Amino acid sequence: MYSFPEEIRRAYEALPVPIVFYQQVEEEIVPILYSDGFCNLVQMSRENMRSWLHASRYERMHPDDVGVVVRTTEAFAQHKSDYNLLFRCLHADGYHYIHAVGQWQYMPNGAELGVLVYLDVTDSEDMISLLSDKYKLFQKDQFYNDPLTGLPNINYLHQFADERVHALRLRGETPVLVYLDVNSMQSYNNQYGFSRGNDLLTLTARCLRETFAHELVMRGADDHFILICPLDSRESLVRRIREVNEAIKTNAYGNTTGIQAGIYIYEQDSLTTKAVDHAKHALKRLGTDLNEICRFYAQEADELYWNQRYIVENFSTALEKEWIRVYYQKIVWASSQKVAAFEALARWIDPNRGIISPAEFIPTLEKYHLLHQLDLYMFGQVCREVQQRVACGLPLMPVSVNFSAQDFDYLNVPDELDRILAQADIARYGIGKSFFILEITEQDMAIGRESFHAQIRELRRRGYGIWLDDFGSGYSSLNVFSRLDVDLVKFDKEMLSHLDDHGGANRKILRAMVQLAHEMGVYTLTEGMETDAQAAFLREIGCDLVQGFGIHRPESLDAICFRYRNGKNEDNPALAEKRRLQANAYMLPFEPGTWLPGSESPAHQP
Repeated sequence: MYSFPEEIRRAYEALPVPIVFYQQVEEEIVPILYSDGFCNLVQMSRENMRSWLHASRYERMHPDDVGVVVRTTEAFAQHKSDYNLLFRCLHADGYHYIHAVGQWQYMPNGAELGVLVYLDVTDSEDMISLLSDKYKLFQKDQFYNDPLTGLPNINYLHQFADERVHALRLRGETPVLVYLDVNSMQSYNNQYGFSRGNDLLTLTARCLRETFAHELVMRGADDHFILICPLDSRESLVRRIREVNEAIKTNAYGNTTGIQAGIYIYEQDSLTTKAVDHAKHALKRLGTDLNEICRFYAQEADELYWNQRYIVENFSTALEKEWIRVYYQKIVWASSQKVAAFEALARWIDPNRGIISPAEFIPTLEKYHLLHQLDLYMFGQVCREVQQRVACGLPLMPVSVNFSAQDFDYLNVPDELDRILAQADIARYGIGKSFFILEITEQDMAIGRESFHAQIRELRRRGYGIWLDDFGSGYSSLNVFSRLDVDLVKFDKEMLSHLDDHGGANRKILRAMVQLAHEMGVYTLTEGMETDAQAAFLREIGCDLVQGFGIHRPESLDAICFRYRNGKNEDNPALAEKRRLQANAYMLPFEPGTWLPGSESPAHQP
């Protein structure tokens, strides 16, 4: 790179004329000297000038002029044309008209430098306006401008947005990106027509320009807009976005729900591509609540997004390679503590991420409508593990499997379960469909359509057990017993863990609900039992079955078989007896049909 002699450098830098020397280095035009006059023209200190010229030279240029300036600069660098043009540059008091001329100059050592001289001709604005009308000096560049709204478009964002961010940082300000969505645009078009839809987009652009007059407002894809501005405060930014929203709703044709916005505050060295992604994630987190029109990006939300993405992208592999395992938790009679059944629980043991909690992957699968694949897989695994249970010498116990209302939208569940049972050849083990129970939440029962309830009735007709899960979790209705044909009601663990809250209200509720269920011929189960005091209370009120960590923590069939086999083969007789008794906790005698469909009433439990 060319280096001026020190004396000549100082002389050039002291010039009051706005002048910049550029050199082409590896196909890039690099500024190597600028005068005091140029610093005054662009209203920037010499300390910040070099960084601004390197990374932000286009950020204050009017978006309509950027295209022609870029093309002229490229042609000048390739010696294809002279440098002589007029453009607009943003100053504190608005846009100024700048006339720039340049030529190439050879230095004593043979280096070739581009010398550009700039002149602020804003005082001649009237004449420039006349010339512009006559010669079309300032035409919108379609590559960088959106023809409908007149705003810079997505190409401009990708090419020049980082320059605006860099310039804000140079001024000591915190840049922020706002990603805006015009709500229910498709519905608006359907109701009022595409012409009115275009009017709404144009109105949105105008309202944004008026409220954010000196900031970078751009049109994104379809019904999205993007704003880059300095952050005064979160409250101030949200207030201005609300002003835009109200202006749109007030002036729009017909009814519109306005806009919503995701907001990302730039971190050090963040790029705009990353900022857009983060702001989009924040926007998605708003959901359908139109009273909340803004949300700031948070790292936790981003982690949630990537976790969900990993789950969805690896779900098929997890099923294929059996990363998702069946863990069994026993269910016992409250009065005798004898085992009545097991609940099959899904546990994702990932080779890359370790254990993925059901609290993570089940809501994600539900969100992306993949639960039906998990539930069929779990039912199939339970059937296949019957053979392992027999080989291990464990008695066969009924098993409940969780099913979602979504499953019934995608599958004919009775036929699918019959198909899986036939493939597993369950009949050879002397058990039938009554050993398999579907647990369905009260919420799903409440929202299920008639086709859902028809399949539930068919499942019971074919002999499968049906349990109502999570009763009391927030959707409870006393008419559930009159509307639903189930074998058992499982009370949500929150009711048991908060027995003494609000003057012991849950004690009274559980007592009454157990009595009501028995009067209707329905068994009762309370989950979440952890203490002796809770166990005593459940026995007192006559609850039939209990489940919880106080009885048994879920574990794999391999673990159960390992403990059973070790107990049988132990050389130490005393220790062997101890382990045998521990193993027996999982296989105490159970008589098929004593409480499943068609059995005696709950009062005749073992």
